[in-house]
Amino acid sequence: MRLHTVLAAAAAATLLLTVPAHATTPTAAHRAAGEVVTTTLYGAIDALPVADEDRTRYVRTAFRHWIDADKDGCDTRKEVLIAEATEAPVVGAKCALSGGEWFSPYDDLVLQDAKLLDVDHLVPLAEAWVSVPRPGARRSERPTPTTWTSPAH
Repeated sequence: MRLHTVLAAAAAATLLLTVPAHATTPTAAHRAAGEVVTTTLYGAIDALPVADEDRTRYVRTAFRHWIDADKDGCDTRKEVLIAEATEAPVVGAKCALSGGEWFSPYDDLVLQDAKLLDVDHLVPLAEAWVSVPRPGARRSERPTPTTWTSPAH
């Protein structure tokens, strides 16, 4: 699987792209309007404009943390740990977890202590805050740190 990923990445890196001359590329300033420019994928990515984000309005405390949405006694963090365990933990009183085993595909590790695991977001809250909500968006439209509905996230 990893070899396939490496080969796909290598192929993508050498892929030549045809883009309109008005697109921002390192040599676009020297091209006539409408002229076709051929570049590599990495060249096109490097030519994308990058601007600083304004996160001054992001306030982490505006988000409730680790709620028990289904009122079963387990907060979202523990729900995720239970759902994603490769070997189920024992669920005790007040949803205390003991035992269990988890696999981290990011670093190819098997962990047996839930305290060593961060249950986090695929998109960090701050990024979602500046990327998704628009002025006037209702609070209910904003992402929450505890929204979790599918084990396939």
